[in-house]
Amino acid sequence: MAVAHLRNVRLAPRKARIIANMVRGKNVSAAINSLRFLNKAGSREFFKLLVSAVANAEDHGEEEVEALVISRVSVDQGATQGRWRPRAMGRATKIQKKTSHITLEVSRVSAAQAPAREE
Repeated sequence: MAVAHLRNVRLAPRKARIIANMVRGKNVSAAINSLRFLNKAGSREFFKLLVSAVANAEDHGEEEVEALVISRVSVDQGATQGRWRPRAMGRATKIQKKTSHITLEVSRVSAAQAPAREE
């Protein structure tokens, strides 16, 4: 089991959870291929995070990288940056620039456990 964290990424948690739901439970190689060609805003960040988690697994002594499955992905809301947009009659409204904290965990799954979801 290996974990990779990505903190304060400039991506709204609502949009990051869409990508997280797409890769959760998938085999690592299938998830890397799907993220490489996914046309979503945060797919590049998820791709780099997944490659980092696989490298952490190799560093921890995992021999079979092909047998790794994304066991847990969590997306939490980070700090919100505030900006101001000028409006009519001298007023201003606040723009919320939301950030996310993403945690990705990969682990090895044996044949007796649930099979990996590959789509």
